Amino acid sequence: MTNERNLRRTELSNGLIVLTERMEHLRSVAMGVWIKSGSRCEPAETNGISHFVEHMLFKGTRSRSALHIAREMDSIGGNLDAFTGKETICFTVKSLAEHVPIALDVLTDVVLNPIFASTDIERERGVILEEIKIDEDNPDVLVHELFTQNFWKDHPLGKPILGTTETVARLDQKKLFAYHGDRFHGGNIVFSAAGNLDHDRFVEAVQGKFASLSIGEPLPELSAPEPSARIVLRNKKALEQVQICLGVPSPPITDDNRYITLILNTVLGGGMSSRLFQTVREERGMVYSIYSDLSPFRDTGMLCVYAGTSTAKALEVVDLILLEFRKLKDEPLSTDELTRAKDQLRGNILMGLESSNSRMANLARQEMYFHQFFTVEEIIARIDQVDAEQVQAMAHKLFDPARIAVTLLGRLDGIKLQRKRLVC
Repeated sequence: MTNERNLRRTELSNGLIVLTERMEHLRSVAMGVWIKSGSRCEPAETNGISHFVEHMLFKGTRSRSALHIAREMDSIGGNLDAFTGKETICFTVKSLAEHVPIALDVLTDVVLNPIFASTDIERERGVILEEIKIDEDNPDVLVHELFTQNFWKDHPLGKPILGTTETVARLDQKKLFAYHGDRFHGGNIVFSAAGNLDHDRFVEAVQGKFASLSIGEPLPELSAPEPSARIVLRNKKALEQVQICLGVPSPPITDDNRYITLILNTVLGGGMSSRLFQTVREERGMVYSIYSDLSPFRDTGMLCVYAGTSTAKALEVVDLILLEFRKLKDEPLSTDELTRAKDQLRGNILMGLESSNSRMANLARQEMYFHQFFTVEEIIARIDQVDAEQVQAMAHKLFDPARIAVTLLGRLDGIKLQRKRLVC
């Protein structure tokens, strides 16, 4: 498979998929090992284990200590990193093309050969518990976490990626090894790379590192969550502002209408020219920060508006957000506004593909969610096809007052918010 982006795909005999994009004008290569499993795949009692394993993989392997890993990467000017999401864990490395053999060796050693030493587990447990406290002390992070937990109530998708102090306290060496063995197998891994590299040589190198890995058992089918339209008022007197999250269910990541939803979100709160920013911040001066954001997943999604304001203005800000929902339902977008949103998305997409890291991630995500690759031209053509009537129809579908969820966090001073207020 090739196209103007010079993409290649090879599936190894153990199910591991290798993807590359050759970018000859670069001097570097970005590589990523993507595990098709994240926090939503965890049982409730081990919530946070994906993130814990991600941390622990940097603490030493059977042949390298944590210090050895750090020094080896620094000696080649490389950058080794990782992150955990709701549906993936990813380990990345970027290095000069001439240092790919060393970078690849370190990355695969880290991913495949952890030792999960008991002393390191206890030390890292303390680090993660501090990370949880940081999020609890950060009001805009905390309100999103509270909102998500209530939006997907009692479902793994609603659980925090970091876990809780209770679940993290229970994780031990046996559980970490079991998780690693269950999830880190050939059929559950995508290895993507972008930069100055040759696909066939790269596949040969990856095959040499991962040959001993079994295809593994397929993971159980994920249960789709049922969104919950809860109104949650959490009083926290230490905060100077009231933090607001107001959201609705939205289409999953592969939905055919995803480009319509993208344009609707861009118009609503996707930048400084968006309706929410212009109305609530620029015209009314009621907030410093306000935006809307899409969180699409394999089988569901969420469109969420965030704002931070004073206690006295909190309900008025909620009313103004609902008013913008109503306007999107009542009036089709003007030609100018629709064109502006399309141009903004086009610019975001094109600029997002300027780095090898983003192209490497784009490759992996398209494989994991779509099992095919869309060219930039195909994506932009789909965006260009969206018309004002489709956006208006999507607004009617999304902004159903019975499905709106709200979380308010802060010094609430007796604020009451009832369902009948959420008319739009």
